[in-house]
Amino acid sequence: MARSLGLSAYLAFARRQAPVLAPIQDARPQGQLVWLHCADPARAHVLAQAGLRLAAQRGQTGLILTTPPGHPIARDLPAGVVLAECPSENPADIQAFLYHWRPDACLWLGPWLRPALIEATNLRGIPQMLLDADEPALAHKKWRLMPEPITGTLPLFNAILSHSTEAANRLTRLAPISDLMHKSGPLLEDSPALPCNETDLEGLGEALGGRPVWLASQIHLDEMRPILMAHRTVLRLAHRTLLVIVPDDPTQAQAIHKLCQEDRWNVASWDDGELPDPNTQVLISEDRRELGLWYRVAPVTLMGSSLVPGQGGRNPLEAAALGSAVLYGPGVRDYLDSYSRLASAGAARIVKDADSLATALGLVTAPDQAAAMAHAGWEIVSEGAEVSDQIIALAQDALDERGAS
Repeated sequence: MARSLGLSAYLAFARRQAPVLAPIQDARPQGQLVWLHCADPARAHVLAQAGLRLAAQRGQTGLILTTPPGHPIARDLPAGVVLAECPSENPADIQAFLYHWRPDACLWLGPWLRPALIEATNLRGIPQMLLDADEPALAHKKWRLMPEPITGTLPLFNAILSHSTEAANRLTRLAPISDLMHKSGPLLEDSPALPCNETDLEGLGEALGGRPVWLASQIHLDEMRPILMAHRTVLRLAHRTLLVIVPDDPTQAQAIHKLCQEDRWNVASWDDGELPDPNTQVLISEDRRELGLWYRVAPVTLMGSSLVPGQGGRNPLEAAALGSAVLYGPGVRDYLDSYSRLASAGAARIVKDADSLATALGLVTAPDQAAAMAHAGWEIVSEGAEVSDQIIALAQDALDERGAS
């Protein structure tokens, strides 16, 4: 397909940009490689989760993620996703990037397009999918008011998933892409159900004997004081309630254990093989890989790394996917969209200190309230999974075809 005049003019402009890509030090993963490009760094977690679900279904498939040059680097990316530097629109940068990484497919989450990079990827026969397409624009501000490069760039994608029916209509009026368009919806973060050991789940259920339980998940030492103060208030109303604590950093478990002992709590350590007895008030579990067990056991979870500034929060959909109502502090910038969706649906409540945490626990630990929040959370998780399933199916087909060629 011949280039449009607008795209040709843009590529001439791109050739005049200075190369800025640093020498690439990371080795390319073995096997097929999926390149995730997130034009909006704030949504990097959403795209990373979709990529991880795809990789899990394919076996040996690596993932790299890029965000626009000069933008803040995505924080706290999930394990299994390699953060790579995105090339500029200069042809030398693009060639170095594509030659080193040799991606087998690209999932591009808009809205900012980089036509030179997209065209070079297309010329190498690498399938590209534009996700959550709504109102695409150009990354270079100088060109954002010029529609011609966008008109020539959109047909370079192999598939375009629209944000909505209205978005699909706008895009097809902008460029001849009706055969590439797939009716979809917004890409939302979702979370597969974390696994757990069924024997542990059964044994723990017997040991608890129906005791009320709440979970403080991925907690920092600085968050412990308000958590323990709230737990003391809860015990005045329901003296059998058990608090389970999972540190964000397992190396802090010993300090958390010592703090609880100094405060005269009856503490047990799950990792030392201790089951909670009727006198246990606090149970500490060091390994975050056990969270699938604790989310199943606890009807209510305080998502940690959120009560003190600077940590960014942790993924609340992991708890919601397993039926645990969510409480959270104000510091959740890394997962703000997910918390906002849960809160709007009535599946999560914000707390700010020990008093508000104790009040929230008193409200949401009522069985009917916890069940209503859990149901609302499950609906939010399911909503995000539908679009991810569609993306994964299309990407699977593209990777299978490329692997067979």
